[in-house]
Amino acid sequence: MPRTAAGTAAARPLAGGRTAAKRRAILAAAREVFVEAGYLGASMDAVAARAAVSKVTVYKHFADKHRLFVAAVTGAIEEAEERTRALVDRLAESVDVAADLRAFARQHVADVTQPHLIRMRRMIIAEATRFPELARAWHRAGPERAHATLAAQIERLTHRGLLRATDPLLAAQQLNYLILSVPVNEAMFTGRDAPYPRRQLQRYADEAVRVFMAAYGSPGARGAPGAGLPTGA
Repeated sequence: MPRTAAGTAAARPLAGGRTAAKRRAILAAAREVFVEAGYLGASMDAVAARAAVSKVTVYKHFADKHRLFVAAVTGAIEEAEERTRALVDRLAESVDVAADLRAFARQHVADVTQPHLIRMRRMIIAEATRFPELARAWHRAGPERAHATLAAQIERLTHRGLLRATDPLLAAQQLNYLILSVPVNEAMFTGRDAPYPRRQLQRYADEAVRVFMAAYGSPGARGAPGAGLPTGA
């Protein structure tokens, strides 16, 4: 029976949905294979087998291993950033900077210390000498982009008089490393794969914000040293 126009139109979303599902499966499989075998040891055959698709299908989505790796890395970072995007976006309009930064910091440290991201970070560092472009791809998609986004919000808060950051990008970089440095370095160098307890991560996040506000908070901002004290106190 000939397919009607309506039937053809109805079939397109289904086909698109299957294609997107295959792409997600390929990316998920690629992350596992790259982490387990390293960039050099990973193969498109192994990714295809793990994703339960043909190698031809993998190549239809990704022309070569390098493009697959970059997509896997940026996809993993984007998934983590998705949870904090709304928290970062509303910082510029904050009326309680310390509280909103704590909310961001708590989610950020929980996302970045996920075991699969720690394992991927180890793999990228191990391959950085032989494949520096892979490490650069991670840095561009992760820290570099995150710092720029956060710096834009810090600049807006400075213009509103709630922060005092003469160099918003440097302030963003410092906040990021105040939040992440202890748990990420520990996990990287000790081989820890187990998730951190939530309360421990929250302590790192809250203390990072306290130190940041001590350095950059305006006296009138909530959570800044001296906030709420009468003039001359």
